[in-house]
Amino acid sequence: MGSGELEPGQALPPMRELAERLGVNPNTVAAAYRTLRERGVIETAGRRGSRVRAQPATTGRDFIQVDVPEGVRDVSDGNPDPALLPPLGPAFAAAAEQGDREPVLYGSSPVEPDLLRLARAELDADGVPDGPLAVTSGALDAMERVLAAHLRPGDAVAVEDPSWGSLLDLVPALGLRTVAVGVDDEGPLPDDVRRVLAAGVRALVVTDRAQNPTGAALSAPRARALRAVLRDHPDTLLIEDDHGHRIVDLPLHPLAGTTHHWAFVRSAAKAYGPDLRLAVLTGDSVTLDRVRGRQRLGPGWVSRVTQRAVVRLWTDGSVDTPAVAAAYGRRREALIDALADRGIAAYGRSGMNVWIPVPDETGAVARLLQAGWAVAPGARFRLGTPPGVRITVSTLGEEDIGPLAEAVASAVGPGAGRLRSHV
Repeated sequence: MGSGELEPGQALPPMRELAERLGVNPNTVAAAYRTLRERGVIETAGRRGSRVRAQPATTGRDFIQVDVPEGVRDVSDGNPDPALLPPLGPAFAAAAEQGDREPVLYGSSPVEPDLLRLARAELDADGVPDGPLAVTSGALDAMERVLAAHLRPGDAVAVEDPSWGSLLDLVPALGLRTVAVGVDDEGPLPDDVRRVLAAGVRALVVTDRAQNPTGAALSAPRARALRAVLRDHPDTLLIEDDHGHRIVDLPLHPLAGTTHHWAFVRSAAKAYGPDLRLAVLTGDSVTLDRVRGRQRLGPGWVSRVTQRAVVRLWTDGSVDTPAVAAAYGRRREALIDALADRGIAAYGRSGMNVWIPVPDETGAVARLLQAGWAVAPGARFRLGTPPGVRITVSTLGEEDIGPLAEAVASAVGPGAGRLRSHV
């Protein structure tokens, strides 16, 4: 496989057959297959045998991007608007001074008490069930720990399609199988979720708001439909990602608590900046006990200085959620409306991204680059859904909307983007 002699998707010989061919013990071949499976290089599907993964775990989707030449406007990066991020200096200075007065030493609580209190109060207000709380180094760190706490190599995980590229990399990197479920403006499609859970999928990852890349957000009717599906499959591991907390004004409709094992994650990255590697994680007691136990054997805890800084940011009004949500909303809606005026359908119910289905993804990206706009190729986010491009609206001004919409219309042609069943 490393030499390229075995292609992605190619079937591997049965273990006994390969053992005879190589003149080794079948247990040796079984151990080798197990190692390759755990490293995400191959996958095994019961009686159908083993094959090379179609996308090896070492292939990062973040590398599927365009080089942005000088003079080209970058609307591909998925970053928040720096102008809407709060200053971190005062919060960290105050947290450091508190650390000088009250040093955090080995054996101290891994969670800042004030952070625990504030996070729990907000979770309660949003209807997230009561549960233990942990702090991780961002949303992806939390998801990795939860998946590893319950699943084994070869287990299947259902993810939205299209979905966050880093999550699509993480699942196979853990030796797990990715199974796609369709998503529209209101979240995952219940019929797709029902189908994959009935087929044996062990876990489901759902983005509650500001879904990346489509901007989808769970509506109340969609949440009720998904809860009904999950109640029929109570052994499913449910993971919810609410990274849009404090940058969206749509209400939360959590699914948490519907299944025996669940986890709910809130990241500080979008509201306070990507370098604030902190997320709050809650869930059922078994899941959180496993996550915290494993965390103790690794990093131990997320810096309490960072946690104290986040507490100050949460309590000093540094982020005006309605104003931030409104700013992103105006930019999304202006672009979507301008594209609609030119015959192009686009999607972006919440958050900072707009998703545009296109007939020719590679051509659209190249033509937009020539026109002075760098957009994110949809291949970073897609499994089986049709081609598309993602545009981050974070730094768009009113004067940018018309030229960008005109460039998109010229690049993809009228009538593009009209795909409703799979966003």
